[in-house]
Amino acid sequence: MSRRRRKRWMLTMLTGAVVLTGGILAGWQYMQPQLVTYTAENGTEMKFKTEGDRFMEYGPDGTWREMFVKGVNLGATSPGYYPGEFPLTEEDYLRWFQQIQEMGANVIRVYTVHEPIFYSALVDYNRGREQPLYFIQGIWSPEEELIEKQDAFADHIEQTFKQEIEKAVTAVYGDADIPEKAGASSGKYKKNAGKYLMAWHVGTEWDPTMVDNTNEKHPDVPQYKGVHFSGTADASPFENWLAELLDYTAVLEKKYGWEHPMTFTNWVTTDVLEHPGEPLYEEDLVSVDARHIQPEEWQGGYFAAYHVYPYYPDLFHTDQTLQTIKDANGEYNTYKSYLRKLKAEYSDMPVMVTEYGVPSSLGISHLGMGGRDQGGHNEAEQGAIDASLTQDIYDEGYAGAILFMWQDEWFKKTWNTMPFEIPADRRAYWLNVLTNEKMFGLLAMDPGKQEQLTIDGKLDDWAGLNEEEVTVWQGKVDGIQEMKLTHDEAYLYIGMTLDQPFDPDKTVLRIGTDTLAGGNQPGERLPERTLSDGLETVITLGQDDESQVEIAKDYDFNQRLYGKEGYDMLPDKQSNAADPFHPWNLAVSLRMTPPDTRSAHPFMNEKVGILKRGTTALGQSDTDSLTTWQYDGNQVEMRIPWMLLGFGDPSSLQVIDYGPLQEGRAFKTVKTEGITLVPWLMDRSTGSVAWPAGNQTTLDLKTLPVYSWQPWEQVKYSERLKLSYEEMKKVFEQIPSSQMN
Repeated sequence: MSRRRRKRWMLTMLTGAVVLTGGILAGWQYMQPQLVTYTAENGTEMKFKTEGDRFMEYGPDGTWREMFVKGVNLGATSPGYYPGEFPLTEEDYLRWFQQIQEMGANVIRVYTVHEPIFYSALVDYNRGREQPLYFIQGIWSPEEELIEKQDAFADHIEQTFKQEIEKAVTAVYGDADIPEKAGASSGKYKKNAGKYLMAWHVGTEWDPTMVDNTNEKHPDVPQYKGVHFSGTADASPFENWLAELLDYTAVLEKKYGWEHPMTFTNWVTTDVLEHPGEPLYEEDLVSVDARHIQPEEWQGGYFAAYHVYPYYPDLFHTDQTLQTIKDANGEYNTYKSYLRKLKAEYSDMPVMVTEYGVPSSLGISHLGMGGRDQGGHNEAEQGAIDASLTQDIYDEGYAGAILFMWQDEWFKKTWNTMPFEIPADRRAYWLNVLTNEKMFGLLAMDPGKQEQLTIDGKLDDWAGLNEEEVTVWQGKVDGIQEMKLTHDEAYLYIGMTLDQPFDPDKTVLRIGTDTLAGGNQPGERLPERTLSDGLETVITLGQDDESQVEIAKDYDFNQRLYGKEGYDMLPDKQSNAADPFHPWNLAVSLRMTPPDTRSAHPFMNEKVGILKRGTTALGQSDTDSLTTWQYDGNQVEMRIPWMLLGFGDPSSLQVIDYGPLQEGRAFKTVKTEGITLVPWLMDRSTGSVAWPAGNQTTLDLKTLPVYSWQPWEQVKYSERLKLSYEEMKKVFEQIPSSQMN
């Protein structure tokens, strides 16, 4: 065969192979499940719409069917990062999408435009799936400017909002090239994720004073009449402003040949109900009514969306008009009662609860009826409450329930620990388990040592830590063979080996901590003995009802902030307690008095220094994610949250100081050299004490070692599905996603 003929033969074979491969690939793609959409007469594509008070999905059989939306809210950060830094990778998203869908969710909601990798990852994840995972795209409002200027019509606010809307629409449809800007997502958006979009969710929770001021300041705003959304004759100035923004979103989307259901963010504070039992005027000041905006030639439809938690505002436990439905325990289910009242207002419009839930945190900041508090729950309790709230939402005829939230977020803050987290710009570098907002997730973002150390009273797993990570305490105490120390982003860990098996009925184990000059003498906790300097806290391990961390009276954050030197709200009995150490309390409700409020309510706080004995190992009878200590034979193991030891920021060794409150009732911090620990054992029957000074009655703290560490700028963490994930999986599986007409 000549060279020319051989070359021609090879080209023919190569061409045939390419054609064959292309045919196989085309056939494979043809066999893959296709997303079935509805094409309107004008060519517009649709997958979802609203009809009456129902949310509808176009099914693979070519019919519209009622859908119950089940989902979770998804954040854009991981530990060590703040919103706007967008550290998540494709692997993160793909892993989470799988876990979310396996839980039984059919949608995720994002609050703002994520990086391009989110949309491309979702498209890749859904490719070839018979049942895709959809998303609801939130569009972030200029929240800070709205609160600062207290006027939605102030200069540049609407323009800024519209720019964010344009960014969101073009990003979703893979048609954006967004330049870098600090605190915002950016990049080239090339993947069209529009077919997996379920709805648009415009704006954030509205500040009621801003809404009221906008309405008062602009009474002559004309009724907005748009292409696809308009204000009704009853629309307030603020509602007309919202109508224009919804219309702007719809007009932009229509250019891409799609229509999706629209909503705007709302919450209980600006709902359409009257709450005579709500003590704070601003929580029942003004309404933002979804019924005052109507779609115009928008087949995708429109629905109302509310964030509804069972503990905020206070009306959930103060408004007697909600105390109409009792649960199985005979307690009022004010959450269910509220849902029923709210849904009755929207008989012709679907309503979704797009935020709800409780956190699995040690800290607590609001009280709810039936134990549905904001915090103070272990992961099993969190799951049970989240599942019961989901069931309430479904039973009351809502169109969907989107849980807050998927992952824990270390950067978050809450009102009752915020004054003590100093510097504020380092919150993301450590996990304060007293701040409940950080721990709403179904996916735990555990601190660095939690994957290595199981709190169960056995110290064998400490051997797996690197040698440089463990410090052996160099003091000596009769009855204590050894004390080892380590730490991570959430806790100080202490492992003790005693001479004899620990029996809390016979012996009390205490550890005093000293971080800076000042503090109090232990008093009766260490009778007839004196330290060269005072202690800031005392850790007591004994019987379950006495195991706790107490704080020195002169150091007590709660006392200083809410006592006479601060807001002067603490009851006199609590303020004047003679004991040199106080229980570690957090405020959960401030004192309310007329005429500033509608009704009077006392100052309330909750004890958060209680140390739970149990295990963090799964599957045990005493498994509890809030476990802080356990003993096994002669070994005792504990993990103490940083803030209970006085730290405002352990990552930079900052502790709250003793100085007077600054302007604005603000605390200050000072850098500490570390923690001096003073352990002692007390025999209950004889009162005898074994402590570092032996037979001496005084102890110079400078003779004891100081536990210290290097400041950190990078965090270590591990992911883990919480027990609450399994509870949500059960309830999502029980609730049908769709219902045929």
